[in-house]
Amino acid sequence: MVFVIGNLLSDGFNYDSFNDFSIQFGFYQLYAFVLGYSNMAFFDFMERRTWDKSDYIKRIILGIIGSTVITLVGLFFLRAGTSVFYYGTDFNVFKQKESWKAYSFGLWITLSIVSVFHVVYFYNRYQKNKIKEQKVIAGTASAKFDALKNQLDPHFLFNSLNVLTSLIEENPENAQKFTTSLSKVYRYVLEQKSKELVTVDEELNFARTYMSLLKMRFEDSIIFEIPDKASNPESKVVPLSLQLLLENAVKHNMVMSSKPLHIMIYEDGDHLVVMNNLQPKQIVKKSSGVGLENIKQRYQLLSNRKVQINQREKDFSVAIPMLTKQVSIMRTTQKSQARLNDDYVRARKRVEELKGFYYSLVSYCVVIPFLIFIWYKYSYYTIQWFWFPMIGWGIGLTFQAYKVFVDNGALGSKWEERKIEEYMRKQDDTARWN
Repeated sequence: MVFVIGNLLSDGFNYDSFNDFSIQFGFYQLYAFVLGYSNMAFFDFMERRTWDKSDYIKRIILGIIGSTVITLVGLFFLRAGTSVFYYGTDFNVFKQKESWKAYSFGLWITLSIVSVFHVVYFYNRYQKNKIKEQKVIAGTASAKFDALKNQLDPHFLFNSLNVLTSLIEENPENAQKFTTSLSKVYRYVLEQKSKELVTVDEELNFARTYMSLLKMRFEDSIIFEIPDKASNPESKVVPLSLQLLLENAVKHNMVMSSKPLHIMIYEDGDHLVVMNNLQPKQIVKKSSGVGLENIKQRYQLLSNRKVQINQREKDFSVAIPMLTKQVSIMRTTQKSQARLNDDYVRARKRVEELKGFYYSLVSYCVVIPFLIFIWYKYSYYTIQWFWFPMIGWGIGLTFQAYKVFVDNGALGSKWEERKIEEYMRKQDDTARWN
């Protein structure tokens, strides 16, 4: 490309013979090789240094200055070498004849390529950083979500054991029934631990079972109202949300036969509401903040919809959103994260292969006609040598197209995936037998 541009700007491919053309072409390649690799080495050196995020401008300025100095020095030594060793010019004579014009084209081309390279490099780096940031955000949200769910196990067990302790003293027979029911309830807690959402019907059934446990302790001092099923069977809530709200209602209010606690669960539009009459205890233990705050934070990680809290003079209610659409949660396990990374790597590899093929195809369509033109203008009566690069390059291009577009072939990507999976299965089978 530099050779074509240089000739278009100067003599327009005005060569006396093919030998002159070949020599000039070789010099262009020598210049491009030396300047290209020296700038690449300088760029690698700059990249190995530690840069702060605020040093991008400094990094670019130093890169341009460094490329300018390297290019000018490289051009000087290349021109001096070719003048002295190839053309036999005295070095002092060479220095006297040197002018800025001899360096302007090389410097302009180099800085143009370096500038484009920097733009592409920093854009790709920006995209990679954005992907890393998203992965960090997703990983943080996943860890936070898991931590919130893991709070439920000790929290639920601790409060249940407190109830059991009270029952043992007050009613040993109910304490025995409570223990049996508690095992069933806790099984549900363990089953829902790995889930982000459960259906409203599942949660209502669990709440009904948990209410029966509370009834064993408080008997007629607590009154429940709960629907048989949800109006929309597809609606979902975060697991154990009703249990936490029922638990809070009992914890913060007086529960006596003379003043029974009324707890009502009902639907209000797209919310599930837990409401109780307000009769706060005179002395309440300091809240751990696990229950209601846990529900709010889990909903924040799942949806933009908020948990609504309403306290009036005579009642207190909490409305939790019923989610009916597929929720895209910022949560990935190690296995799914690894699969996501593998998918991204494969997709990026596929794009790079496509880009490489199209670049090769464009180069083929530009260079081959150019070679035919050179043959026609300078060596028309000699052997048609352009067929050799045309056929050789064409065969390579055909194999490249086969690899990119034929997925099920012997060298296609699907074949590669099948082979990898086959070898992995063999390794698993060997390990299992061992």
